Amino acid sequence: MADRNRTHPRPTGSRRTRRAALLVAACALVAAGCTGGGEQSAPRPDGPSPHEAVAQGLPGMPPLLDQHDLYAADRPNRLAPQVRNYPSRIYVPNTGSDTVSVIDPRTYKVIETIPVGVQPQHVVPSWDMKTLWVNNNRGHDLTPIDPATGKAGKPVKVHDPYNLYFTPDGKYAVVMASMDRQLVFRDPHTMETRKTLPVDCAGVNHADFSPDGKYFIVSCEFSGELLKVDTAKMKVVGQEKLPFEGAMPQDVKISPDGRTWYIADMMADGVWILDGDAFGRPKLLPTGKGTHGLYVSRDSRTMYISNRGEGSVSLLDFRTGKLVGKWHIRGGGSPDMGGVSADGKVLWLSGRYNSEVYALDTRTGKTLSKIRVGEGPHGLAVYPQPGRYSLGHTGIFR
Repeated sequence: MADRNRTHPRPTGSRRTRRAALLVAACALVAAGCTGGGEQSAPRPDGPSPHEAVAQGLPGMPPLLDQHDLYAADRPNRLAPQVRNYPSRIYVPNTGSDTVSVIDPRTYKVIETIPVGVQPQHVVPSWDMKTLWVNNNRGHDLTPIDPATGKAGKPVKVHDPYNLYFTPDGKYAVVMASMDRQLVFRDPHTMETRKTLPVDCAGVNHADFSPDGKYFIVSCEFSGELLKVDTAKMKVVGQEKLPFEGAMPQDVKISPDGRTWYIADMMADGVWILDGDAFGRPKLLPTGKGTHGLYVSRDSRTMYISNRGEGSVSLLDFRTGKLVGKWHIRGGGSPDMGGVSADGKVLWLSGRYNSEVYALDTRTGKTLSKIRVGEGPHGLAVYPQPGRYSLGHTGIFR
């Protein structure tokens, strides 16, 4: 966009020429809001125009459906057109078996086992939601799975892909290269490197993005730290040590209103509560032993918190910020990562140390099923899920 503070000489020429110049300038100011015929996009009747909403955040990021609820697009069964006909499946990466178990959620049975690379950690939906990427951490590659057919494609070489995220504008994939101590910004389709960002912390692993998409918070598992990263500049703009000796931060999730960040900590046995904008000292909310994964209910009212060390799930009320209940897995277990079913009725979690997957009723907390899978099941993906685009991990949709 041109610098509007600069002074320009009075335009000369015909009135028609001046009018054409003004039209061109107007089109530039609304960021391509005009078509070739000079027509402008009409404002949405339920809020600001898409151009106005995008201009307030990261350029190119789809506007939020509701400024007060980041997860408004994730309502029950609100599937995007491109995923509407995908079969409903649970994809489970087994880190010790180098496979992905595929579960039919209707029968609670494994219907296929897909060989992948060495030490698959997470199954991650792409930004456009058309591909599932299996993060083969020690195999140093990504295996693409077509969610329409369930078939795996040719692996793509990517070094140390512990976890994978996508910038809200869809411009970059962000590889959490944990052992390499790097955030690697890559092309979201070819995975070619665009920028490598070395970081001064150990074990980058999970993240989430601010409401405007301009920054994201990253957890560093092995050094007990948090990073604040400028999305557009691809630069670390904040770093802090968690105030707990031996802290091991895991999953990161932002509240529906975009004001509060929650960071699971498996050694502090709770979630850290952080103001992401201020990036000050966080406070700890104890939840249970081995706190690990964080998942938002389909009505944006509750966060499900998996406590891997005690086989439980804590319930946090977003409105009050308080814990309102706890579910215990029948017979015990080690609930780790997962996701919520498209209809919001079932919470699916991997049992990291029990070679099993848990299906929990989100209304009662009842254990609906325990399903045997491979060794070391980790970042399972419930797919498809509601939403318009994916920010990565096992499914952060907006």
